[in-house]
Amino acid sequence: MKSLKVVFLGTPEFAKTSLEAIHQSRHEVVGVVTVADKASGRGQKISQSAVKVYAVENNLPVFQPEKLRDPEFLEEVRKLNADVFVVVAFRMMPKVLFEMPKLGTFNLHASLLPDYRGAAPINYAVINGEEKTGATTFFINEKIDEGNILLQEELAVLPDENAGSLHDRLMETGARLVVRTLDGLAEGSITEKPQPEVEHPKNAFKIFKEDTRIKWSGSSKAIHQFILGMSPYPAAFTTLKIGEEIKGLKIFGGRFELSDHGKEAGTLQISKNEFSIYTQDGIYSPSEVQLEGKKRMSIKDFLNGFRSFEQIKMA
Repeated sequence: MKSLKVVFLGTPEFAKTSLEAIHQSRHEVVGVVTVADKASGRGQKISQSAVKVYAVENNLPVFQPEKLRDPEFLEEVRKLNADVFVVVAFRMMPKVLFEMPKLGTFNLHASLLPDYRGAAPINYAVINGEEKTGATTFFINEKIDEGNILLQEELAVLPDENAGSLHDRLMETGARLVVRTLDGLAEGSITEKPQPEVEHPKNAFKIFKEDTRIKWSGSSKAIHQFILGMSPYPAAFTTLKIGEEIKGLKIFGGRFELSDHGKEAGTLQISKNEFSIYTQDGIYSPSEVQLEGKKRMSIKDFLNGFRSFEQIKMA
């Protein structure tokens, strides 16, 4: 069976799992491209990407260019004489790079394209209450997430599953799909096909801080899915007024019940054993929260931190 020479491009844990799967397959990883090391945290410790850590541990050649158009970097990669480039959770690539290998460059995307093109496909699949999603490998072209499809694999979204859990399952599904794609390209058994034309494909735009604010005027079900879809990262939030201070409160999960309560949406119901917010059509009760400046905790521990609840209001 034919083996392909692969250059892998990726950064986070999601990508590392695919790199590991390729490295353990019959294919040869001849180079790994990842983000430059950077200082992070209070101590400004230098941190390395998950992909770099794995590559170094397994003696794989690592490239960390500041710019992907750097002529020196391009020449070094060209000399590797790779058959194919594999991209997982990396940045935009210039044409001069993705057109380099003879078989082309393919990307792993965590959705069933053409739906959920963009930076946050896992989050939006949960937010929108999808019952299934999946992973797609496709050839990169100059348009974002619009190249010809190679392979796809469906995955059911479990009831009350959050984005973190779905991320981890898609990470494993995607890694297997990457190796299957390499096998198919090596054997010439894959026929690439254009993405279906969809009039209104579902989008997965990049999520910014203000996008994570909970809108309590929505339905209980929509709010529940929104919180699950943002959990654990970037995390949905609301704001509380505690005394004279306004503080953000991240909510990672909870439950809801429908009721015709007649209260204004966004009103807080709080006592020693209860922390609930009225929605348009019911009540949402968080189970795990993180108050600004504090660690993540259960709602019970959060409530135990207050002597009086009269000072707490929704902001």
